[in-house]
Amino acid sequence: MRKLLAAMTTAIALLPAAEALAEATPIDVRKTNGCGCCLAWMEHLEENGFAPTGQDMFGGALVRFKLDNGVPQRMVSCHTAMVDGYVIEGHVPAGDIRRLLEERPEAVGLAVPEMPLGSPGMDFGDRRDAYDVFLIREDGSKDVFASYEGN
Repeated sequence: MRKLLAAMTTAIALLPAAEALAEATPIDVRKTNGCGCCLAWMEHLEENGFAPTGQDMFGGALVRFKLDNGVPQRMVSCHTAMVDGYVIEGHVPAGDIRRLLEERPEAVGLAVPEMPLGSPGMDFGDRRDAYDVFLIREDGSKDVFASYEGN
């Protein structure tokens, strides 16, 4: 009886963690091998309710993957992710990805071109560059989806 009670208590205690894992949004990240900022961005996603999985790709194959999935050359950054039919290019904050998934606009996805300091995964020290998160339209045009101030 004690073992059963202990097992039930343990199961109840683990329930919130199991629910959180079940609710985590899967996101597939394509990146180059050993990229520290890509790994840091994936940690940011995990801390914010996503379940990232990474796949390493060599330079040319990664660029081809980006272009084949609708990322305009001027929007390219270091990693590309796929989530629920959308492309996420670069250091896009998790909150903006959530907003995209909630609003479901007709678009390719979101992009933060280049690698601005202070963006998720690029948050080293106190310096923060101003940057925009762009919504990439299916015709290749872009709109500002969110803006972040620098210091």
